[in-house]
Amino acid sequence: MENNSKAKRFFTEEEKKKIEETTRDVESRTLGEIAVMVVGSSDRYIEAEILGGIFAGSLISLIITALYFNSSVWSFIPASLVLFFPARFLFGKFPVLKTSLIGFRRKEETVRQRAVSAFYEKGLYKTRQNTGVLFFISILERKVWALADKGIHKKIGQETLNKFALTVSQGIKDGRACDSLCNAIREAGALLAKHFPVTPGDTDELPDKVMTE
Repeated sequence: MENNSKAKRFFTEEEKKKIEETTRDVESRTLGEIAVMVVGSSDRYIEAEILGGIFAGSLISLIITALYFNSSVWSFIPASLVLFFPARFLFGKFPVLKTSLIGFRRKEETVRQRAVSAFYEKGLYKTRQNTGVLFFISILERKVWALADKGIHKKIGQETLNKFALTVSQGIKDGRACDSLCNAIREAGALLAKHFPVTPGDTDELPDKVMTE
């Protein structure tokens, strides 16, 4: 629930409107269908909660036993076990605490997998000519993934999509999330218009509104 709330607040209403307008403008010149999704995190990372609970519980136990029990191991062990549970709860309640305990590769792969799942869960693969493109933003990991359906992927490749994702990611770091996303959508749109120009009878098949979860 908290993650979903963060995702909904990531862009202001004015920014969401700007993104929607940019998407519609781009799609008016290409068969490509662009969608944007923002999630609070791509995974719960339970292993980081457990690790955080162990570290924090043990540290607090060490301090308590050093101050009040002469560093007795017979006090340290049970105290660590008891304190593990509230410490783990704390890491679960405030996901940002977990970020330092999650490896780079773990975050990278998790966001990629979540983006792929979202692509199918939201039906973005159902466009008539396989021309769906997803900009996926995962807040906790501070990662962006750009994903395209097979029709587009054959033409522009993942390397180009990664450049679009990097544009958005850098913009988020610089505090220009909306502007960088709109720029990436326009850049992608220009490329899509070259390979997939709009044809008579083309309809808008994917939502222009920013999706959140």
